[in-house]
Amino acid sequence: MKTDPNIPDADGFYEAIIAANEGLSDAESDAFLLRFALLLANEIGDQQLLLEAIRTARELVAGAAGSR
Repeated sequence: MKTDPNIPDADGFYEAIIAANEGLSDAESDAFLLRFALLLANEIGDQQLLLEAIRTARELVAGAAGSR
């Protein structure tokens, strides 16, 4: 699982996601991010890779919460 930046303009991509969330309520932002993730998952189409990504994302979030 790639966890280091692998997007040519990672900062620009991050900014585009932030901009897409502007003006949305928390619930709308959550819905946007989930729909975005599902669109990407459908594009990837490899369930084993997607399940690994879910586990990795959960570990990264849980690890960040534990380091506070």
